[in-house]
Amino acid sequence: MSEAVVLASGSKTRLTLLQQAGLGVEALAPSVDEQEMKAAFLAERAPAEACAEALAELKAVRISQRRPGALVIGADQMLDCNGVWFDKPADEAHARAHLQALRGKTHRLVTAAVVARNGQRIWHTIDTARLTMRPFSDAFLDDYLHWVGPAVLSSVGAYQLEGLGAQLFSRIEGDFFTILGLPLLPLLGFLRDQGALAK
Repeated sequence: MSEAVVLASGSKTRLTLLQQAGLGVEALAPSVDEQEMKAAFLAERAPAEACAEALAELKAVRISQRRPGALVIGADQMLDCNGVWFDKPADEAHARAHLQALRGKTHRLVTAAVVARNGQRIWHTIDTARLTMRPFSDAFLDDYLHWVGPAVLSSVGAYQLEGLGAQLFSRIEGDFFTILGLPLLPLLGFLRDQGALAK
């Protein structure tokens, strides 16, 4: 019998990635104060990698305490542009400001995944992608925000690379799944080793 797998996240994208990869998974969103933790890591001048890993672990451990024996996946993603961390925009005005700040620059998407069982971390991985936004015009930005609509608020950086967001970029270096928010291939490898997927 395969292991029970739980995704400690409310992210529809992460859930879809796992389901489309053939994994039967339950999703439970943990109650975590991400802003407080990010503020603490910023105050310590810690790297984005450390914050992403800590948030992913906190989510996984918290849910694993409620699901004894299950393999619980926690994940987090940080957008770092020259030392400035970006969150999901609160509204269209913030989305516009984020895209203006990222325009013509290269930023990093740092994605961490942690698996916990019975309240203990048993595996983790971190991957980074580098994305360069082209120097798009204000007219393009207006059109982009109009066509994407409320979905612009659903992701850090105010874009979805799998949609119209692709038009924002001139260069992308890194794994596509990492950019979407989950280092999927190493995670699937670990889950196979644990018996949650066929080898």
